[in-house]
Amino acid sequence: MIEPEMAAVFVGSSIRLAAPLLLAATGELVSERAGVLNMSVEGMMLTGAFAGAVGSWATGSPLAGLALGVICVLPIAWLQAFLSITLRANQIVTGIGINILVLGATTLGYRALFGGRSRAEIPGLDKWAPPGLADVPYLGEHVFRQTWLLYAAAVLIVVVAWTMRSTSVGLAVHAAGTAPQAAANSGLPVNRIRYGAVMFAGFMSALAGCFLSIGDIHTFTEGMTSGAGYLAIAAVIFGNWKLGRTLLACGLFGAATALQFQLPALGVNVPSALLIMLPYVLALLAVGGLVGRQIAPAALTQPFAGR
Repeated sequence: MIEPEMAAVFVGSSIRLAAPLLLAATGELVSERAGVLNMSVEGMMLTGAFAGAVGSWATGSPLAGLALGVICVLPIAWLQAFLSITLRANQIVTGIGINILVLGATTLGYRALFGGRSRAEIPGLDKWAPPGLADVPYLGEHVFRQTWLLYAAAVLIVVVAWTMRSTSVGLAVHAAGTAPQAAANSGLPVNRIRYGAVMFAGFMSALAGCFLSIGDIHTFTEGMTSGAGYLAIAAVIFGNWKLGRTLLACGLFGAATALQFQLPALGVNVPSALLIMLPYVLALLAVGGLVGRQIAPAALTQPFAGR
């Protein structure tokens, strides 16, 4: 029988591990709804994690690190937008190219700054629990006490959901990714909308990367995203391009990752390699369409020749 405290630890770990996926997937969903498949999410998350860690380490202020993480990612998001929207290059190829470039650049930067130290201690964001919930037995310490960025992310995701569902901005984003020519005929600047969506995806990816380095483990390691950006893209597909289902997919991936630590603690002998690959197996099932029929935005990955 699972003890209450162990169950609370598992739930809290699942939420914490799902948080960066929630942030990145929300931004990616907006980008894909506008018609741009932003494959560079992985690279933007890694840039945010590295720049956030460096900023926090250099200044001693995690808030400064968070700001630097966002600032450094936005030019990469603009590059992705310029290549895929203005130059109409292949969105998958450009995204993967950016990911490879960022992996090499952050590895070089890390070794130049920190030398042979494999885990540099970095000031991290403070943890916080909503008033009245911190004292709840088991749940207060293990579930509700999280870095404040997680709660800020929850608020931000609610705002995005409301914007996409109930405002003219959300309608314009949907139109840009579904019927761009009709949207342009009605006076909407389709490519500007797509630029904005990709930049927003960059902002959310930066927050996701900073969550990893200065919000969770308070350090940076080479390639620390370990495919989290691709999992975020898979979560969008898993969720059939709907925000609610995408968030559930991120929660599932987070729980699958948490099992890597929970099952050994319970004495369940499962090969560690199998546990590590579990989230990616779920992602593969999603991309393969084995979780139901997937209906992507009609103009996804299709360049628009207008303005």
